[in-house]
Amino acid sequence: MKILLLILLLAIALLSFTFISPALAAETSKAAKIFNSNCASCHIGGGNILIAEKTLKKEALQKYLKDYDTNSIEAIIYQIQNGKNAMPAFKNKLSEQEILEVAAYVFQKAEQGW
Repeated sequence: MKILLLILLLAIALLSFTFISPALAAETSKAAKIFNSNCASCHIGGGNILIAEKTLKKEALQKYLKDYDTNSIEAIIYQIQNGKNAMPAFKNKLSEQEILEVAAYVFQKAEQGW
């Protein structure tokens, strides 16, 4: 019985790794690099070194970003492009594609709880 369970778990793990899209992995890696190069100095691990309560965790994004609950990605994109208070605007530093990738990365990490 234990061997059967072990084989089943091994098969599930193997299938999980087999069907991971290489493109998705590359996109995530690229987004993580952009985030680490431009955002992590203030938002390491989804935190905020300047204003502790304004993290990148889902609850804080819901509280502090306008329209986050109706269109999360657009709300994050707006914040990245325009900045606010101590956060600089990145619309002239990052391309539209890079901003979209970072926004998707932040959304994904927030949903996963950083």
